[in-house]
Amino acid sequence: MIDKKLKDSEISFGKANKSDSLRISILLKTVNIEAYAWNGISSEIASYTTKRFSPESIERIINQSPEQLIIAYKNGNPIGVAEVLYKSKCPIKNTDVPELSKLYVLARFYGQGIGLRLLHEAEKEIWRKGFKEVNLEVWTNNNRAIVFYKKRGYQSIGTVNFPMDENTYENLVMNKVLNEENE
Repeated sequence: MIDKKLKDSEISFGKANKSDSLRISILLKTVNIEAYAWNGISSEIASYTTKRFSPESIERIINQSPEQLIIAYKNGNPIGVAEVLYKSKCPIKNTDVPELSKLYVLARFYGQGIGLRLLHEAEKEIWRKGFKEVNLEVWTNNNRAIVFYKKRGYQSIGTVNFPMDENTYENLVMNKVLNEENE
């Protein structure tokens, strides 16, 4: 039986380890499919998910930029991932600003504060690196995520298209100005 509320002692946050590449890959694939495969697993979704979240791709990220991935662990097992791209350009303002590229939590851990804590960890890390704002892109049909980010002070600043194989999907670009509270 799954506990409704997780005990703080069971949850930890940290940088990704190469030894976790396979497990992080599966977590990202699972959440991506849950969030975006509204019409089942199309060839387009299967191809994108397989390539983007392969264990080799995750290991490459860890090797090149270990600070890019923040992992939430329950009893040592990954349950959530925040990915921050520090070398990113805002597609609306055309300025350099870090991007919260992914904030993924396994569905069975929804409502337990894991996403919020991952978001806070990512924002603290961005602030520590000297950045004063952060952007993210979220699919316009992902209402749950949009509401979550708005409650945390993110504001919509425009939309961009996200190309995937032969289709294009509209993403909302959201921005948050960080402050000392993010330390």
